[in-house]
Amino acid sequence: MTNPDNHPMKLYGMAQSRSFRALWALEESGLQYEYVAVKLFADSSVDDAAQSENYLQLNTQGKVPTLVDGDLVLTESIAILNYIARKAPECGLLAATSAAECAHHDELVCFILAELEQPLWSNGKHRFALPAEQRIPQMLDTASFEFAKAVAALDHLLERQPEIESAFAVGDSFSMVDILLAQTFNWAMRFEFEVPEKYVELRNRHYQRPAAQRALAVIE
Repeated sequence: MTNPDNHPMKLYGMAQSRSFRALWALEESGLQYEYVAVKLFADSSVDDAAQSENYLQLNTQGKVPTLVDGDLVLTESIAILNYIARKAPECGLLAATSAAECAHHDELVCFILAELEQPLWSNGKHRFALPAEQRIPQMLDTASFEFAKAVAALDHLLERQPEIESAFAVGDSFSMVDILLAQTFNWAMRFEFEVPEKYVELRNRHYQRPAAQRALAVIE
């Protein structure tokens, strides 16, 4: 896919949703981009609403993020992060160098998406995202239970790495896995889940990166 007019990429997002991880990655990458704020819960008649006709042509689910680069449209946050990392390899977001590190990188990405963030989204769906008649209050306790299990499993995944004593999840440099971990634990803290202090510190440390601060300024 090409961008013949050399226009910057467009990232459609909303505040600290999953789109923030893509916004952060763009700031880490140094690539030119335009950020377009989307209103997820606005009426479809509102021009910048996620349910507007124009936006649904890009993202049929009416969700964020959506990345547009020329005629390429991506609507899954992990695919967007991978695309950014590959488009700007010098930024180091794909930090793994050996086959073993690549495998561990992939394992952590899959785990974060499938296990660590899943109970957070379950909590959000059953508190505000689903229609009221579809919400199950008991799911909130289940989500807390599942999150605690996922955190314990994450401990073991990270302990398998000799470099775990370093500041980063994979290898000895910052990568997209660190973005995912920090953003997911930030999500957990905002939703008032119990987050171990070491992961609060991880979130705080990575959110102090200049790129993260610039991304936060974009959505303020």
